[in-house]
Amino acid sequence: MNHDQARFGDDDRYEPLLSETGTATVDVGSESPLPDELTRDELELPTSSEPELSRHYTRLSQMNWSVETGPYPLGSCTMKYNPSFTEDVAADPNAAVHPERSDETIQGSLELLAGLQDYLARIGGMDAVTLQPPAGAAGEFTGITIAKAYHESRDDDDRSEVIVPASAHGTNFATAAMAGYDVVELPSGEDGRVDLDALEAAVSERTAALMLTNPNTVGLFERDIEEIAEVVHDAGGLLYYDGANLNALLGRARPGDMGFDVMHYNVHKTFATPHGGGGPGAGPVGVREELAEFLPRPRVRERNGEYELYDPERSIGKVHGYQGNWLVLVKAYAYIARLGDSGLEDASAKAVLNANYLAEQLEYDIPYGPFHHEFAATAGDRDAADVAKRMLDYGVHPPTTKWPEFVPEAMLTEPTEAENKASLDDLAAAFNAAIADSDEELAAAPSKTTARRIDQATAARNPRLSWHALDDTE
Repeated sequence: MNHDQARFGDDDRYEPLLSETGTATVDVGSESPLPDELTRDELELPTSSEPELSRHYTRLSQMNWSVETGPYPLGSCTMKYNPSFTEDVAADPNAAVHPERSDETIQGSLELLAGLQDYLARIGGMDAVTLQPPAGAAGEFTGITIAKAYHESRDDDDRSEVIVPASAHGTNFATAAMAGYDVVELPSGEDGRVDLDALEAAVSERTAALMLTNPNTVGLFERDIEEIAEVVHDAGGLLYYDGANLNALLGRARPGDMGFDVMHYNVHKTFATPHGGGGPGAGPVGVREELAEFLPRPRVRERNGEYELYDPERSIGKVHGYQGNWLVLVKAYAYIARLGDSGLEDASAKAVLNANYLAEQLEYDIPYGPFHHEFAATAGDRDAADVAKRMLDYGVHPPTTKWPEFVPEAMLTEPTEAENKASLDDLAAAFNAAIADSDEELAAAPSKTTARRIDQATAARNPRLSWHALDDTE
């Protein structure tokens, strides 16, 4: 084992960089319109053959976990399997549309966008939709900014607070603060749902909105949603729907019918577009009619048999370039169109069934229930992070850990609708085997993965964005 290999662990787990397998100096010529300080006369390149390159990248791919290799049960994140047919649709040459083309020359593209606006509006029970936001968090910020513009248009400038339940996504707190609001945290009741008495005490003439996920983060439907909406509306506030858990409701309930005024859709969670890596994504926002004039510009509409882009009358402005992340929206449209009403309803049913089936197989305490698409088990007196690391040794990806915080040593789990019974049984077996292991085994885990336990906090705060940074460890 050489010096570099020693830094990465056992010899058989180390995949050398291509530059370490052999390089050659290549003359790249001197002819260039660029300044001399920006050019090189020669370049050091790997000498790997095509088979070596193919094997190198295949081995690297085998070191990673993906939804193509097994379930990815991260609760709240909803890591759904992305069907390949949507990739085929997005890769169609006809989808390669330059965003600067005139409306008259992209009628098919505009028709698709208008169709997706209509699909999402009907699914969410909203009156109007924008497709611009490039991610769920961006959709949140857009939605709250719309709410702020609405209050300002009514000269209701004293609304300085946004109420956020303790079970909400962390982005909800951040979104409200970024929009300039004071955040009022709402405690959960003993049943894990919104405490109506606490909500009534929290609302006031300062309330701009309540941000709510339904079902909530521990998979519970807010049974008092109509009363919640009445309390917020009576105080003059708006009800904001975080679309993170819409996957549980498709074809059964609509946020608009529950009393929500504005919502964002996580299309990566609900409609199987790619997720992670910071994008590109999409986080469309739907609103009821009274808020439609504040939507970002431009929107798509049909007039006199043709489609056009237009600016809503009191738009908050642009939140992304052009019409949003076009190819992501194409994938969402394709997914919805292919499944149709019955398919979306079936996906929802299986998401709920899978969560409840898996929960029944686990030898863990699981507060609350029955659940919708996800549940929060507790590792009890064991460290949830240790249990999760040990699950890697049993060949499965672990769930989200340590959140929500009101469930001690939480293991927030969401199998999604894509997994079959055999997959869920394997996942349950890994859960149960890991919690039964000794403290010593848990503390030493994982032992069978390419990378051992890492310092996640330091990695997140100080990422090494180039392999050159490895030199700093010597």
